[in-house]
Amino acid sequence: MAWFTRSKENIEKRPVEGSVAATTGAAPNREIPDGVWAKCSECKQMLYKKAIEENLYTCPHCGKHFRIGSREYFRILLDNGLEEEIAAELRPADPLEFVDSKPYRVRIAEAERKTHLTEAIRVGLGHLDAQPVAIGVMDFNYVGGSMGSVVGEKFARAIDRAMNDRVPFIMVSSSGGARMQEAAISLMQLAKTSAKLAQFAEAGLPYISVLTDPTTGGVTASYAMLGDINIAEPKALIAFAGPRVVEQTIRKKLPTGFQRSEFVQEHGFIDIIVHRKDLKATIANVLKHLQPEPGLRGVDGLR
Repeated sequence: MAWFTRSKENIEKRPVEGSVAATTGAAPNREIPDGVWAKCSECKQMLYKKAIEENLYTCPHCGKHFRIGSREYFRILLDNGLEEEIAAELRPADPLEFVDSKPYRVRIAEAERKTHLTEAIRVGLGHLDAQPVAIGVMDFNYVGGSMGSVVGEKFARAIDRAMNDRVPFIMVSSSGGARMQEAAISLMQLAKTSAKLAQFAEAGLPYISVLTDPTTGGVTASYAMLGDINIAEPKALIAFAGPRVVEQTIRKKLPTGFQRSEFVQEHGFIDIIVHRKDLKATIANVLKHLQPEPGLRGVDGLR
């Protein structure tokens, strides 16, 4: 069956956890329904929604990390929120005039209306623990956090600004992979973003990659795994091909926890697993040990 006629919902339409509509203006989340109480999908405990928000959108009982977007991460990580947004005016185009079950232009319009965002990434400048930084955060709720040409261009412009200002760059990834409606143009962003990070390494500036649930496909195959330090939230799905695809390919049942943060760390692909409550302090501590110096090639000369 072709992907555009399949009966199951795709990654874009799956429920996104951790509704924050009341405080951010984002579209309401259907996994945690409107109201005072919500049920954790992991431990099934009934939770007071205010307690979830005060716990930085994690379950106070089992520690499940609900999916959140750029608005929330900017508030969590930056001292005063995003102080300057870069390339906010960029919008996705439709050079291929792509149509599957509906035109790509319609999908983009629906995503903007649903999320009040203009792309699956926002980039800008701010301060983290009083240190100036450049930062990018992906929004999974926008077309599954897929990487198209504008995502790659915003990433590149953020790197250019970070090099110009000589500040570290922090990238928070959440993505279903390359955006198929842009075909090869989307795949070109893997090379583009990787090349930009090579320039960033030559400039001797630190790059911190934060992988959240889910980080998959082309994003995993490019900038998400190229950090001087790769940090993941607990139990985040981190993979190139997702577990369903792998199971169908090898025709075997995968072990419990396959491709989750803990499994990926055990196999050497990420450096640290950090609870969201400790994420800002951990990044600040890492940056203290990564002093940018002209000519330095990444962490301990490894990159």
